[in-house]
Amino acid sequence: MSLRRDRFAASLLFFANGFGFGGWSAAIAPMQGALGLSNGELGLLLLMLALGAVTFMPLAGALGPRLGGTGTVSVRAGLVFGLCFALAAGAPGAGALALAGLGLGASNGLMDVTMNAHAAEVERRWKSPIMSSFHAAFSVGGLVGAGFGAGVLALGLSWRALLFGLAIGVAAMVAAARFGVEPGEAPKPTASPFGWPPRALLGLAVIAFLCFIVEGAMIDWDGVYLVSLGVPPAVAPLGYAAFAATMIAGRLLGDKVIARVGRLPAVFGGSALAAAGLALACLWQGLIPAALGFALVGAGLSNVVPALFSESAAHASSPARGIAAVATAGYSGLLAGPPLVGAIASLADLRIAFAALAAMSLLAAALAARATPLTPSA
Repeated sequence: MSLRRDRFAASLLFFANGFGFGGWSAAIAPMQGALGLSNGELGLLLLMLALGAVTFMPLAGALGPRLGGTGTVSVRAGLVFGLCFALAAGAPGAGALALAGLGLGASNGLMDVTMNAHAAEVERRWKSPIMSSFHAAFSVGGLVGAGFGAGVLALGLSWRALLFGLAIGVAAMVAAARFGVEPGEAPKPTASPFGWPPRALLGLAVIAFLCFIVEGAMIDWDGVYLVSLGVPPAVAPLGYAAFAATMIAGRLLGDKVIARVGRLPAVFGGSALAAAGLALACLWQGLIPAALGFALVGAGLSNVVPALFSESAAHASSPARGIAAVATAGYSGLLAGPPLVGAIASLADLRIAFAALAAMSLLAAALAARATPLTPSA
């Protein structure tokens, strides 16, 4: 019974994390308008959030277990994550908001690595693949958070009220998870506190980097791509909706898929499917082919990250260190993806940029095909 309770509590942490970011995405536009932030100032704010996450992820592999175990630290980081929404809500201007964003990113970086490491430990004790179900909880939480944000704004409340609501919601869910999550295992001694990829995990880190580039670009550029094809702006969000819907569906089914074919074959098949979807969107212009292509990308990428995290957790000195190494590489790709697409589009056009994303997905598939399951660490 304790294992089942631990799994539910860990799923609640993933849901709370997704809920926070889903609501945050709804607050960005009204926040920019209310504070009079320029696009450059808004970009700096979002960059601070990303830098906070990428900075703390390499440290989380060592800091998380040493501060009380992955389960305990994921709860503590989650409470700070919720508090940072409240700090952002009370920020008087761009400078204070950027500092709150830095704290939000840092707490998320620590929470992300430790809750994934804890989920990997729960998966090991469960004795069958369940990592995709945790990531499905994150994706569903993101949709619920976005819906919550839209509802709050539709009632005429401010972005500050929305962020306070997120702070309360995230803190309440994390506090509830605290009563079910296990502390987590004690760490093994390591030579360095940083979670840079060891040689054995370098291939997984590169695959994560490539796939996160594609995912980050899809989040920020799929609507712009549809508009460039002549799709009305009001209809363009259907592209992301197709991507997000198949990602959730894929993660809900992912545990059975991974149990049947294995982690690395799932990464290979998913990356190849994402490449096929991007090729479809590039070769046949129009809303229907592009939306279908984006749906294939969502389905393909849905289980790449859960499989990579489980594989890295099983073959490092501790689950937290393995996931920290691969997650740092992955989130660096998430940070690099949108500006990379913009740079390619400025030199050529957006269609060429999406073709480059298809090539990156194919490269990830090729690396996964050449990889072999690693020998677990002692």
